[in-house]
Amino acid sequence: MSAQHPIISITGSSGAGTTSVKQIFEQIFRREKITAAFIEGDAFHRYDRAAMKKKVEEEAGDGNPYFTHFHPEANELEILQEVFKEFGENGTGRTRHYVHDDKEAKLYGKAPGQFTDWGPFGENELLFYEGLHGCAVTDKVDLPQFADLRIGVVPVINLEWIQKIHRDRSTRGYSAEAVMDVILRRMQDYTHFIIPQFSRTQINFQRVPIVDTSNPFIARWIPTPDESMLVIRFANPRGIDFAYLLSMIQNSFMSRANSIVVPGAKLDLAMQLILTPLIMQLIERKRRLG
Repeated sequence: MSAQHPIISITGSSGAGTTSVKQIFEQIFRREKITAAFIEGDAFHRYDRAAMKKKVEEEAGDGNPYFTHFHPEANELEILQEVFKEFGENGTGRTRHYVHDDKEAKLYGKAPGQFTDWGPFGENELLFYEGLHGCAVTDKVDLPQFADLRIGVVPVINLEWIQKIHRDRSTRGYSAEAVMDVILRRMQDYTHFIIPQFSRTQINFQRVPIVDTSNPFIARWIPTPDESMLVIRFANPRGIDFAYLLSMIQNSFMSRANSIVVPGAKLDLAMQLILTPLIMQLIERKRRLG
């Protein structure tokens, strides 16, 4: 952690909604006139799309059919830790971009599934990470120690599967059976390397559908925010003004001493109310130190 160069780390698996959360942070930064460097977890994959496919086939041939992007060895977590460490010390760092689709290919001049070159990002007041491994701990890295604000974004598992099935079928042309195979193959790495991170976050935002999702593989629609509730858990509730939050967010309630439940459509409002003071504490501390 660094008072002069704070780091915010958002951890969530594919389709968890971290992109929407990033947009909310962008709104806060613009309103409060905060400059931020953004880095994506996908930029720290070890393999591009073609190389990853080959690596998965090699692992399967060696008796491991479960190797996925969730696994630490499929990612450059040591480089990510170096970036966190360098920013915390000097306010500088480097990143690259993973090209997801044809639209991004036109923007970055690389084919889908490839990386841009590594390059430095300019001076900013804070660093914002969003990806799979923001709170990863292995025998080689300990990322939570460098992050000043650690946030988890995770839907309940059936909702996560529904979101992935719909995304992969609509944007990637996968069949439901192919997506199911991917989900099953990912489960081991998800259990061992993604889930433990949500015990290292300071705040978790978990979306819970209030409609039937008992069979996610036949669900015709993704539950809407209005068909969901949002469970917000604070690892340390000390200093959180729950009475204020309850008064400001209609139909919210406390489910535990460290948890508040709000309507799913109130995600933006809840994040603005909860996170703006925490972000400003980091920025004001930084600005005091000059």
